[in-house]
Amino acid sequence: MRFQRHLNLEYGLRQIVIVPLINILFLLLIFILSTTLFVIQPGIRLYLPRAVTSDVVKPGTLEITVSSENLVYVDTKPITIGALKTLLKQVAQRRQPVLIKSDSRASLGRVAEIWDMARDLGVAQVNIATTK
Repeated sequence: MRFQRHLNLEYGLRQIVIVPLINILFLLLIFILSTTLFVIQPGIRLYLPRAVTSDVVKPGTLEITVSSENLVYVDTKPITIGALKTLLKQVAQRRQPVLIKSDSRASLGRVAEIWDMARDLGVAQVNIATTK
């Protein structure tokens, strides 16, 4: 016994409904655009001072960050001055360069303190990050 529904399928579909397919594609497009636009990079927000001359930072450089509130970070982790001193001793033994990233609103005294500490402990290369 044959049903009427099966007979229609044997002769093929008379029309293809594209509207649901277009709706799904638009929803996927909106989803992809909305997720890529709201990606926020984690880290510490800094406004670096400007300079005319600058060089590219080599990989393997220890980055010390001084925020606008004069807090010191190493690789986005807060650190005390005592712990920074022991870390700089290890960096001096490995002959690794140091890069100081300082906010333009940070205290110059804090940056100079870190710079002097690194030089006293024997770090050969201390740099300051700037923007062009």
